[in-house]
Amino acid sequence: MKKLPVGIQTLKKIREDNFIYIDKTQEALELIKDSGGYFFLSRPRRFGKSLFIDTLKEIFEGNKELFKGLYIYDKYDFKKYPVIKIDWAGDFKTLDSTYEVAYKILEDNQKRLGIDCPTDDSPSICFNRLIQKTYEKYQKPVVILIDEYDKPILDNIENTKRALENRDFLRSFYVMMKSNDAYIKFAFLTGISKFSKASIFSGLNNLTDISLMKKFGNICGYTHEDLKKSFSDYTKDVDLEKVKEWYNGYYFLKDKIYNPFDILQFFANDKLFKNYWWESGNPYFLIELIKKNHYFLPKLSNLKVDDAILSTFEVDKIKIEVLLYQAGYLTIDRVEMTPFDTIEYRLRLPNKEIKLSFNNMLIQLFNQDAPNSQIRANIYDYLLNVDMQGLKETLTTLFASIAYNNYIKNEISSYEGFYASVIYVYLQSLGIEIIGEDVTNKGRIDLTIFIKDKIYIMEFKVGSSDALKQIKEREYYKKYLNQNREIYLIGINFDEKEKNIKSLEWERVL
Repeated sequence: MKKLPVGIQTLKKIREDNFIYIDKTQEALELIKDSGGYFFLSRPRRFGKSLFIDTLKEIFEGNKELFKGLYIYDKYDFKKYPVIKIDWAGDFKTLDSTYEVAYKILEDNQKRLGIDCPTDDSPSICFNRLIQKTYEKYQKPVVILIDEYDKPILDNIENTKRALENRDFLRSFYVMMKSNDAYIKFAFLTGISKFSKASIFSGLNNLTDISLMKKFGNICGYTHEDLKKSFSDYTKDVDLEKVKEWYNGYYFLKDKIYNPFDILQFFANDKLFKNYWWESGNPYFLIELIKKNHYFLPKLSNLKVDDAILSTFEVDKIKIEVLLYQAGYLTIDRVEMTPFDTIEYRLRLPNKEIKLSFNNMLIQLFNQDAPNSQIRANIYDYLLNVDMQGLKETLTTLFASIAYNNYIKNEISSYEGFYASVIYVYLQSLGIEIIGEDVTNKGRIDLTIFIKDKIYIMEFKVGSSDALKQIKEREYYKKYLNQNREIYLIGINFDEKEKNIKSLEWERVL
């Protein structure tokens, strides 16, 4: 019975000590089979990037026996090349500490490669010397592997000034690869976010982004077939469909895949269903971004982004949708072509772990003292039974429990999106199908709710505007007349002073 490789990111230990290994060497061979190049892979944290980097290191160092029985074993010549491996692990809270980590990384590589480079200059100059001296010693081009290239930036994402300082340092560091192109055979960078060429990648114009190439869609992570085949000793008496519901669902244009961290923790913790990956990170900085940007949360249920937005990231111009996707809180649902022959991606929450955790986090955003479970149950029951008076009373209780000064302070009374966001979060936590900003030919519906044989179309207004009147005049309901369901229109008006429901009017569409 093979052991679970919990926390192990070195191929040698996995192969020699009888741990489970999901063979990724076919993707590795596809990546390195050409003469060389510079490649970049974006995946969420704890997704297997570090193990793949180490796999490449062992391949380029010619350690063929580690790959016996794997796809690449008899298909590659395993010529040896010197490898510079950069793993950004450490403290990046000041620019000085970032420099210290960089010096330590370079010193470790010098020792391993038998290279003597003075480190009295900047890390960028030291990196430049390391590349050149390694080439001179081995008389072979150098392989450069960089794991979590963006960690010094993302560790400071809440401190824009510090993040920008680290970004500028990394740009000057990585540009040394371009100036030493003649000495480099192959370079591979992994990270979470892809910064635009105008910032960190300005010096690497020949970088190939493989993050959304279909042939590399499974380069990290486990497929369901991997689960059934390689973890068969652990899946006895396990409901695999429930495992899939909880942890599968990430999609990078090939197969639906699992985050390896979840699967390994699940089996290592007596097969208990918990939000392992979510709890291993610190997603609560998202709360501050949502507050700061007055983000309309219902958009998350009907989110479309274009290719350019999805693949770029700027420290001082953060787009929440991009951050959520690149960090692993959203994944691709499907790819669509626009009438202008451009690519659009529909995004969604990937699985039950993320749905439950994300919505619980958002509920905490509003800091209610009211019993959340009872409010959720009441909302569901009243919608199911078309009890609009009960719905109004429950929503009134809900909004009365919110400490508004913890959210938007003086602006809350005029912020319609906030009220819609509160209701959306509670509905989403029930697993109800919802579309936020549902598009019709006459405008956008705030919320469309599907529950059993019923459809609810909701519009929210603050002040004297008539929410129900807008739904009727714009005939939002016509979009759903052919679905053979009961359709109800709900207009909710909020009082600016009381910060609560002023009126709830409704009609059934005949």
